[in-house]
Amino acid sequence: MRVLLVEDDEPVAQSLRRGLLRYGFEVEWVSTGAAALAHESPYDVVLLDLGLPDTDGLDVCKALRARGDVPIIVISARSDETDRVVGLELGADDYVSKPFGVREVIARIRAVMRRAQPPRSEASPVGPDRYGPRLTVDRKAARVHLDGEEVALAPKEYDLLAFLTEEPGALMSREQIMEAVWDANWFGPTKTLDVHVAALRRKLAGAITIEAVRGVGFRLIVNEAGAGSPGQNSSGQGAGSTS
Repeated sequence: MRVLLVEDDEPVAQSLRRGLLRYGFEVEWVSTGAAALAHESPYDVVLLDLGLPDTDGLDVCKALRARGDVPIIVISARSDETDRVVGLELGADDYVSKPFGVREVIARIRAVMRRAQPPRSEASPVGPDRYGPRLTVDRKAARVHLDGEEVALAPKEYDLLAFLTEEPGALMSREQIMEAVWDANWFGPTKTLDVHVAALRRKLAGAITIEAVRGVGFRLIVNEAGAGSPGQNSSGQGAGSTS
């Protein structure tokens, strides 16, 4: 997910940027309102400080909202109710007061992105998602099929697979996976994640590969040919694994 961060306080911006990158976000940082309005690269959500050096952040919020429907989250030291109300009336989707934690900002981002997604039409039901020639994931029914046969997955195994298949090929950190699949406040060891990854590798061998990147996390690769790649063993790790 691409984030445009508009913040003139460099320590705050760098800290927030590092935290977002750690959770798999792509972050473009600008420090002025003019730079925000001139930014041409596409982005999915805006984190906007109100105390900018060249213009009031509320004016930037209004201008960005006039351009389109990209979610805008105001992040500001202004905690006065009037500023909150004005920001929301000018088009902001949410308002976070400083100081804040990275986890809170991420939760707000995910919340506004869920609200921004158009509802699925009941007249046009969405069927199972297919990943390569062998694997389908039916998120509505929470069922997984391999070669047309249903695969029995434990609840957390299904949740892990559903999360990793949201962005095949993307590297997901351990912290990001634990927060999404287990608990946003998980601070203990993550050995349970390795156990569930091993179970998915065993049950879905040949259809997908779950690569481990040492010290970082995992990425799911769809095997389009429907079979394991050369050098693939039964654990789902190839000879060139980085785990």
